[in-house]
Amino acid sequence: MTNNYLSRRKFLGTGTLAVAGMAVASKSTFGAPVYIKNLGKPNSLFNGVQIGCITYSFRSMPSSAEQLLQYCLDANVSAIELMGEAPEAFAGAPVAPPRPQMAAPAPGQPRPQPSPEYVAAQAEYAKKLAEWRASVPMTRFEQLRKMYNDAGVTVYGFKPSALGVNNSDAEIDYAMRAGKALGANQVTVEFPTSSVQTKRLGDIAYRNNMRVGYHGHLQQTFDMWDASFIQSANNAANFDMGHYVAAGFDPIEFINARASHISSMHTKDRKNKANGGQNVVWGQGDTPIIEVLNLISKNKYHFPATIELEYEIPAGSDAVKEVAKCVEYARKALGA
Repeated sequence: MTNNYLSRRKFLGTGTLAVAGMAVASKSTFGAPVYIKNLGKPNSLFNGVQIGCITYSFRSMPSSAEQLLQYCLDANVSAIELMGEAPEAFAGAPVAPPRPQMAAPAPGQPRPQPSPEYVAAQAEYAKKLAEWRASVPMTRFEQLRKMYNDAGVTVYGFKPSALGVNNSDAEIDYAMRAGKALGANQVTVEFPTSSVQTKRLGDIAYRNNMRVGYHGHLQQTFDMWDASFIQSANNAANFDMGHYVAAGFDPIEFINARASHISSMHTKDRKNKANGGQNVVWGQGDTPIIEVLNLISKNKYHFPATIELEYEIPAGSDAVKEVAKCVEYARKALGA
């Protein structure tokens, strides 16, 4: 690192947040910086690195498709990994049965099980949802894409609950088509435990000209994804460098070795394994966020760095304000 970069901890106390409405920097088609004043649109593309956000970051707030878009505008986020519930509701999906309120189990006691009535209602809902997915036109997803694009936000990833082992091939195909209609180049899913499933997803992704980004948690290792890469060129890593650090590994080593196989990277700050692995405010952990973002910029890697807000939101703040702080941290890290 050069002396021009602030320490991670000093980042948190310097400068003001970049928000929509101020002068913003963007890249022209030819790569030269263009400064557009009072455009009123977000811009989280800094020195060639697209800073995005997964909508899971706003899970503590109401989350319709329109509300999520407003959160992006307020936090200066111009690209997102969109989880499935909001866009599917926007497109007219069946409504899930309300979840029953169950008290937390007493220490040492098993978790309470839902009632047979709720289990039956969930099964009926899953059936209706699968039928809807198999036949729904892409029109509403295209309308959502236009709404987001017109506001200055692009969707690069789509994460619906349609990519599991219990989902039909028709549902998986739907996930790919809906993702493309939204503008995404990848769908994302938790890393399957079955190699049969990664082969299945990779094959369907190939037919749809999409990538499948497999997300990892503390089970991530250097070679966790390798077998899936061999199965299909459309299989990729939805790498999480914060979890990777908490598991005891070096994300820079992984990124340099597997950059062409990374479709997107979840970005958070965690303590390393030896220090307890906690999620913390950016700049207070052991994850080399500054170094990694500059590595992506220097080597012109094409995958976005996705903010995933997992640390405890401080009193008096909210998820939008904290995501905005993360965007600003990344902007400073990249010297933009």
